[in-house]
Amino acid sequence: MSYTFRRLLNHLPITLGMRTDKHLRTTRVKHAQFASFLGESGFRSFNVDRYERSLRRRRLGKGLLLWASAFAAAWIVLESARAVMLF
Repeated sequence: MSYTFRRLLNHLPITLGMRTDKHLRTTRVKHAQFASFLGESGFRSFNVDRYERSLRRRRLGKGLLLWASAFAAAWIVLESARAVMLF
């Protein structure tokens, strides 16, 4: 169940008895020991190397895109200057 849906259910104006926890916020964070157990058991583990490779590829792609756009802008400026000099 999503956090928003649980929060909406907790704030319904229906009186289901005396609730003292009406304004408490529910959280997705698990207890530290449970999270540690999940990490050690391999639950939802991901390959860090693959993630780092994808980050490097993104960074390389961004750099190439910046260089290509700078080259294209310089090319346009040079060709415009040549065209102005001819006329």
